[in-house]
Amino acid sequence: MAKFELKLPKMGESVAEATITSWLKEVGDKIELDEAVLEIATDKVDSEVPSEVDGVLVEKLFNVDDVVEVGQTIAVIEVEGDEVSGMNKTREEEVKKEELTPEVKEVEKSIESAKETAEPAIKSGSRFYSPLVKNIAKKEGITQNELDVLPGTGKEGRVTKNDILAYLENKGTAPVKTEVIKAETTSQPIDKPKEIITPVIPSVGDEIIEMTRMGKLVAKHMVDSVQTSAHVQSFIEADVTNIWNWRNKVKVEFMKREGENLTFTPVFMEAVAKVLRDFPMLNISVQGDTIVKKKNINLGMAAALPDGNLIVPVIKNADQLNLVGMTKRVNDLALRARNNKLNPDDIQDGTYTVTNVGTFGSIMGTPIINQPQVGILALGAIRKVPAVIETSEGDFIGIRYRMFLSHSYDHRVINGALGGQFVQAVKNYLEAWDINKEI
Repeated sequence: MAKFELKLPKMGESVAEATITSWLKEVGDKIELDEAVLEIATDKVDSEVPSEVDGVLVEKLFNVDDVVEVGQTIAVIEVEGDEVSGMNKTREEEVKKEELTPEVKEVEKSIESAKETAEPAIKSGSRFYSPLVKNIAKKEGITQNELDVLPGTGKEGRVTKNDILAYLENKGTAPVKTEVIKAETTSQPIDKPKEIITPVIPSVGDEIIEMTRMGKLVAKHMVDSVQTSAHVQSFIEADVTNIWNWRNKVKVEFMKREGENLTFTPVFMEAVAKVLRDFPMLNISVQGDTIVKKKNINLGMAAALPDGNLIVPVIKNADQLNLVGMTKRVNDLALRARNNKLNPDDIQDGTYTVTNVGTFGSIMGTPIINQPQVGILALGAIRKVPAVIETSEGDFIGIRYRMFLSHSYDHRVINGALGGQFVQAVKNYLEAWDINKEI
């Protein structure tokens, strides 16, 4: 019998660790190839880890809520036979080393020595820091001494990504230490005012509902955003009658030709992507006292999940897609979001977000910026309303399809003029839609 080490697979760029949310198999259970063994979570995305072999689970190396790094062994599976491809790497490496020439062995010794020298960059004393945490610390100028005293919420007190991000958010707003003023008659320092939290006392019959892990993450993300950015809103109403009539004219043929349902969302996403090219200072992030101007336009499309939580899949290089490509991308991400099939890369690297509050009947909204972005556009419900129509023969009252666009932006770096010009440009793009546009 041979043993196979099931490792946490790579889940996308910038994803260095994951939290185990549940074990789907117990020790002693039989496992088939590609059958899910456990569920993990990275930020907002939940996924499953499948088995790479047929066998029996003989050991679980981590518990639920433990944080595991990519590449770490999380379970051991016993399989039939003495050798399985990829299992006995340790023995294979030993055999190969025995066959190495003295010159190659000398080079390997140098490599091992270099690894030992580099080890303190990851560990400080007996405390482990993940590569992701170390990279964030390096970019933000956090010293090793600061890291060593930073409280950690991970396994064995490890500092997680959320710990270091929370530290960075509070670093600039933390109260400055001042000299303790002492009275002549006492040596006791003046107490700092304590934060007052009003307790919620449930009444008889009230139901206590535990927030989900994703719900807690979303709540923290929203509060952090409000505390970080100076939110300002601009509102404008757009006439989308041409788009409404055009879609009704082409949607059946589009379905026959492309096998995709043509909704309004791809049209709006295309408009925002094109306008962002003309307003690149909306496609930025703030880092300390500097502005990071993004090269790629990656549009997030905020989506509400059936359980009430929020997720934001990202359309990469959205400005390079035509309407057919945009429609297929929007439909694919929306479907996989509803079925909890998104990959970690699907929600990474967004540079601007669009949210459709009109889905639930709202005519407008004041969305919270998706950090570290600086703007988010809310699409209101499309309404059939009486409106003034300007013509060369005079003004008339007619039935039009109109909607509100609500633009929230970070007033630290975007003034009212730029924020208003951007949403005005989106309105102009939508109202100029060609009713005879081919697709």
